[in-house]
Amino acid sequence: MSIDEDTIAQLVETVRRYTREKLVPLEEKVVEEDRVPDEIIQDFRDMGLFGLTTPEEFGGLGLTAWQEAQILTELTWAAPAFRSLVGINLGLGSQSILKDGTDAQREEWLPRVASGEIITSFCLTEPHSGSDAAALTTSAVRDGDEYVLNGSKRYITNGPIAGLFIVMARTVPERLPKNAHVTAFLVPGDTPGIERGKKDRKMGQSGAWSCDIHLDNVRVPASAILGGEEGKGFRTAMSSLDRGRISVSAACVGTARRALHEAVLYASERTQFGQAIGNFQLIQAMLADSQADLYAAECMLRDVAQRFDQGHRVSLEASCTKMFCSEMVGRVADRAVQIHGGAGYMRDSAVERIYRDARVFRIYEGTTQIQQTIIGKELMKRATA
Repeated sequence: MSIDEDTIAQLVETVRRYTREKLVPLEEKVVEEDRVPDEIIQDFRDMGLFGLTTPEEFGGLGLTAWQEAQILTELTWAAPAFRSLVGINLGLGSQSILKDGTDAQREEWLPRVASGEIITSFCLTEPHSGSDAAALTTSAVRDGDEYVLNGSKRYITNGPIAGLFIVMARTVPERLPKNAHVTAFLVPGDTPGIERGKKDRKMGQSGAWSCDIHLDNVRVPASAILGGEEGKGFRTAMSSLDRGRISVSAACVGTARRALHEAVLYASERTQFGQAIGNFQLIQAMLADSQADLYAAECMLRDVAQRFDQGHRVSLEASCTKMFCSEMVGRVADRAVQIHGGAGYMRDSAVERIYRDARVFRIYEGTTQIQQTIIGKELMKRATA
C-alpha cells in the first residue's frame, strides 16, 4: 500500500517546520556537546522518522526512494548529525534485512528498527579495507551450532549507541569468485565480546557518532547469518548501495540549500561602500553559480529516485548523482564562506560548520574516485555490449 501524495506533502511540511523551528536552534548545542539531545531522538521515534523506508507491515511508512529524498532534503536543512542518527536504519540497517533476511529475522528486527527502539550499525569497513571491501579480514569460524567472530571494524556510524550490528565477516579464508567468502551476521549490541572504541574525533558532523568496533571471540548462533546462508554478505552490502547513494545525494541537496540560503541572507544584509554586497556582480556570480549547481543536483536527484522507484537499474545514474551532488555541496559551501568573508571563517558562523560538515559527503558511500570508476566501467561495458 503506497502513501498518497497529499499525505507525503503533509509529512514533508511537518518535517520542514520541525527542522527549522526545533533543530536549527539546537545546532550550536549539538556542536558544543557533540551529541543529539535525547528528547530529539524521542521526537524522531514519535514522528516515525526511523521507519520511513520500512514497509507498513513491519511498522514503518514504506516510503519510496523519491518520497524519502523529499523528507531528507528537509531534515538536512539542519546539521547533518540529525540525519546521521536515522540514516542507517533507513538504509542498510533495514533494507538489508528486508531484502536478504529470513522471515524470522524480518519479524524479529524490522519492527524494532522502524520504531527506533533499535539503532543499527553496518560493519563493513576495517583498518585495512575500505573501497576494497571484499579484502576484509574479520573472520567467522563455525563451531558446532555457533560462529565465532574475531576482528575490528572502523568508522562505524552509530557504533557507540547501536543495538544491532550487521557484521561482514569471512567464512572462508581464501577469496572466492563473486566474493562468496563474505557472510553477513546480525549481532545484537549486547553480545559478549563486543568492544566499542572511543568516539571518533572528526573534522565535522559533531553529534554524528562513530567509533571502532572490536570483536573478540564473539559467539552468535548460526541463525544469526543474514538470510541463513553463507557467502551472500557481499551481495547484501552491494545490493542497497544504489538507494544509499540516492539518500546521501538528498542530504547533499538539503545541506546545499541551507548553505545558499545563508549566503543570500548575508549578501542582502551585509553592506559595504554604502550598499548590500549582494548588489555587486562578483557576489552575484558566486550566488548564481551556486543556484545553478543546486538546480542541476535537484534535477538529478528527482530523476534517479523516480527511475529507481519504477524498477529500473540505476547503478550508473546513482553513481553520477552521488558524485555530482557531493562535489556540488562542497562548491556551494565554499562559496558561502567566501561571500561571508572573515565572518564565514568564525566558529559562530553557520557556513563555517556547513563547510566542515559537507566535506565527508565526497568520501562515504563510495568516494568520488570510486564513483568515477563505476561510471567509467559501466560506460565501457555498454560500449562493448
